[in-house]
Amino acid sequence: MARRETIRLAGPADRDGLARMCEALWPEATAAEHAGALAARWADAPPGTLPSVIFLAETAAGELAGFVEVGLRSHADGCDPARPVGFVEGWFVGERHRRQGMGARLLAAAEGWARAQGCVELASDTWIDHDVSQRAHEALGFEVVDRCVHYRKRLTEGAVSA
Repeated sequence: MARRETIRLAGPADRDGLARMCEALWPEATAAEHAGALAARWADAPPGTLPSVIFLAETAAGELAGFVEVGLRSHADGCDPARPVGFVEGWFVGERHRRQGMGARLLAAAEGWARAQGCVELASDTWIDHDVSQRAHEALGFEVVDRCVHYRKRLTEGAVSA
């Protein structure tokens, strides 16, 4: 079966479509806020000191259908601490494009980029209650290395705990 999409690097012209997908993946920020962060990224103000890229899946009709953002990290849970590791910062495929292998092709692009950076491992994470993401990761060869519950406690001024 012929592939119906192209996997390519994202660029400034993709900002608005990519920002909408970012909002779908990370709804705590608006598409406008994501667009601002993407504009800064492409204006030589990357989000960190280590390199990262964004690959897009674009349909034959020119629709942006998914993305994966992959970068380097100095370490990741469960990975060799002596080597940098590729890290999937975000991975999204629009609902009507899922279960067609597009996520796997995006991840393959991320893996190739990480290998080209000298990485021998690729890491990722997802929310503990995001079963769909966990199944997708595991179907594509990721293994669970840790589970963690994060806590916080708001401190009120002047209160003392025993």
